Amino acid sequence: MPILKVIEILASGKNSWEEATANAVKEASKTVRGIRSVYVQEQSAVVEKGKITEYRVNVKITFAIEK
Repeated sequence: MPILKVIEILASGKNSWEEATANAVKEASKTVRGIRSVYVQEQSAVVEKGKITEYRVNVKITFAIEK
């Protein structure tokens, strides 16, 4: 059974929470190998002049520890 580690990441996207989540995984995968899952813990958005201008997510990314 592999040992798993969880890290918490904050990320944003201009178009959707899905884009923000994808950006979190994309950035994490630059330095973390073996990502197994992503859990969206929290969502928020920036509103300017009555319109959403940025979507934000707080995610937990799970990956396997290499031996």
